[in-house]
Amino acid sequence: MAGNIKDKEAYQRLNFLYQAAHCVLAQNPENVELARFYCFTQKTISKRLVLRQDPSVKRTICKRCCSVLVPGVTATVRQRRRRNQGSLTLVRCVSCGQTKRFHNDPHHQLWVDRPEAQLENQPKPEQGPSSKATKKETASTSQKPCPASEPKS
Repeated sequence: MAGNIKDKEAYQRLNFLYQAAHCVLAQNPENVELARFYCFTQKTISKRLVLRQDPSVKRTICKRCCSVLVPGVTATVRQRRRRNQGSLTLVRCVSCGQTKRFHNDPHHQLWVDRPEAQLENQPKPEQGPSSKATKKETASTSQKPCPASEPKS
């Protein structure tokens, strides 16, 4: 990962809000509204500052009502098997009824986790002369002297 993160304080605040939502539900599972407020604030901050959240965080927050999806507390989790598509994991929010579907492919890898997604692994462009320098060179070599400036004999 890169050494310096652009908005380190903002990511720390998002992390704190996410952890606070989990702690609230762990201490009192009936206090869903406070956890929902924390997640809504987290989502609002990430939108306002245009920050990308990790897919593992986005998978545990309901898109419709912004509540934390904790299995057995605020969400029900089911496994479904399909003949053609393989198996699915269905996560259903208890508050609003929104359902998320995740494919269970053991060979699937998220784009974030792939080596080509990392900036350090990208191929570097060739370090040749710039296009401006080549244009100047070709322009100076291809110019012919003006016939009016040549001496007449």
